[in-house]
Amino acid sequence: MQSFTTRCGVQAALMLAAGILCMQPSLAQVLAPNANLRVENIPPVSMALVNTVEPYTEFRTHSFAGWHPTKPHMLVRHREKGADIAQLFWLRETGGALEKITDFSDPIGGAALNPIHGNYLVYGSAKGGSEAARIYRYDLDTKVSTLLSSPNERSSFTWSNNGEKILLSAVPIDQTASQGTRPDISTTISLVDPLQVVPNRELVSLPGGGWGGFRFSPDDKRIVSTLYRSPSDSEVWVLDSENGERERLLPRPGEPAAGYGDVRWSKDQDSIFFTSNQGTEFFQLWRLDLQTGSLKIFSNHIPWDIQGISLSHDGLHLLAEVNNNGSDEVRLFDAKSGSELPRPALGIGSLGGLAWHKVNKSLFAFTMNSPQSPSDVYTYDLNTARAQRWTSAYFSPELNPQNFVSPELVQIKSFDGLPISGWLYLPDARKFPGKRPVVMDFHGGPESQSTVRFMGRWNYYLNELGLSIFLPNVRGSSGYGKKFLSLDDGFLRKDSVKDGGAFLDWLRVHPRIDGNRIVVSGGSYGGYMSLAMAVDYGDKLRGAIDVVGISNFVSFLKNTESYRRDLRRVEYGDERDPAMRAFHEKIAPLNSADAIRIPLLVVHGKNDPRVPYTEAQQMVEAVRKNGVQAWYLLADNEGHGFGRKANADYQFYTSVMFLESVLLK
Repeated sequence: MQSFTTRCGVQAALMLAAGILCMQPSLAQVLAPNANLRVENIPPVSMALVNTVEPYTEFRTHSFAGWHPTKPHMLVRHREKGADIAQLFWLRETGGALEKITDFSDPIGGAALNPIHGNYLVYGSAKGGSEAARIYRYDLDTKVSTLLSSPNERSSFTWSNNGEKILLSAVPIDQTASQGTRPDISTTISLVDPLQVVPNRELVSLPGGGWGGFRFSPDDKRIVSTLYRSPSDSEVWVLDSENGERERLLPRPGEPAAGYGDVRWSKDQDSIFFTSNQGTEFFQLWRLDLQTGSLKIFSNHIPWDIQGISLSHDGLHLLAEVNNNGSDEVRLFDAKSGSELPRPALGIGSLGGLAWHKVNKSLFAFTMNSPQSPSDVYTYDLNTARAQRWTSAYFSPELNPQNFVSPELVQIKSFDGLPISGWLYLPDARKFPGKRPVVMDFHGGPESQSTVRFMGRWNYYLNELGLSIFLPNVRGSSGYGKKFLSLDDGFLRKDSVKDGGAFLDWLRVHPRIDGNRIVVSGGSYGGYMSLAMAVDYGDKLRGAIDVVGISNFVSFLKNTESYRRDLRRVEYGDERDPAMRAFHEKIAPLNSADAIRIPLLVVHGKNDPRVPYTEAQQMVEAVRKNGVQAWYLLADNEGHGFGRKANADYQFYTSVMFLESVLLK
């Protein structure tokens, strides 16, 4: 990594050209990047900026991680003061003190206590953001971790109901492949006793890398799973837990392809509950009777996607998490009749982590945030119809989140008449009168969605810089039906970029937006969108921010982890087809780098398994050849986004400086 002390002199000319004066500040006046960060052409971060921004970097939230199986205690994820990543804590009562359980150097993925006694837990963790999770047993008394999975695989786990075994699902990673890639991928399923450190017994090898959602039947004799290819082409299978024999349940012979999501066993094991868009535009809640083969839909009166479901431990109630035009709500169903029951009053916000308690069968937990509230943990009791808040997120006393901005829904028609929408956050007109600059930020996926949520650090843009924020949902976004979701597939890729152009035209005439001061940004696929907008609409933009983005679909598909490649080909098109390859090369921002004339900020993690950092490296090199200013931030210990606070903070300081230089000067 390049040292900070040698960088300022090299950057002086670039900084002066950008209107930034390099005064060779002392080390006490600047924040030096940590040893894991590579910083190129980025001005020094002043401590004055750090101190100004600090209140917006200190939100310390809570999220629900799991119930104790016999006690009214829960596991909570939380980043304590001064820590870089979140750890696991015990929370034994509403508003109680957090008791720290783990102190790991890498983030924790899934974690779950033994479902019978809760005396130890199993968790997953990947080093440096690589997503190649290894599975461990963690002894709560000794705080010792014991590796249960192969170190050369990407693994996940599911507990059996009797607490005697976990199902290990594993796919190989390319570090162990010949020439760093694999022509074929399979998913290995093993049943493992977490208390016995012995070689894992393979149950079955399943073709492909899209297997997931494994759940044991109540008697542990069968395992249901989904095979994912795309949101409109998935399958539901059941495996025999003794011999690995499998049978496809859905779609049934003669039925068309459909998407299948969350799947749960009924209490009597005679049915499965699942979400699917079979025969409908949206994911609905269904029940399949395994004895008669009859299907029943529960939620066809809800014109939105059911994102997830959770069955109470007595088998009587089903919770359904509904995405209502980008805002979450929870619906309650009678599991036997399928009738919807009175809706739990949970407030408005972004929801997740819905989970019923095993003993108090009327109680469920969830995590919720809103534009005015960081994430916290709540419970709801059906018997009392009462929600309780268990945690209170920390925020700086200098800030009052109740004053934070809520977005307004924007709905327009695109170049071809297609209705598209997004969320617009406007700064307080009393503090920032007149027309304001705007950041248009594209979500990733592309099968994802910009939703109503807590904006975290980005509240600094609104409250202190007076920037507007626009979050578009271009075609290909989830949440608007399967037809809308498919409108950017393959050769239709650039139509989503044209949607971005339509939003630009709308923003440029908005009475509170300065149409001459617009920056585009985005992460992952949103990074591609940002770069593509810089190519096609650069004359209407002041700058572009690309975070872990794709610069060329051909090189991306070649270098992404093999277990993901076929899944991404369904969305983007198969680069092995000559016509598709030619199209990919034509639309690659990398191959039109000479058309980019606006400044870029490019951010990436070196261990990214999804979009390799070489996508960023080659883009930076290409635009610099044309004399374009490109700031580049690369983290050695991150993957598909920055998960460590120190790195995320430095990225935000850099983003603030970039936006100030291109929008506010």
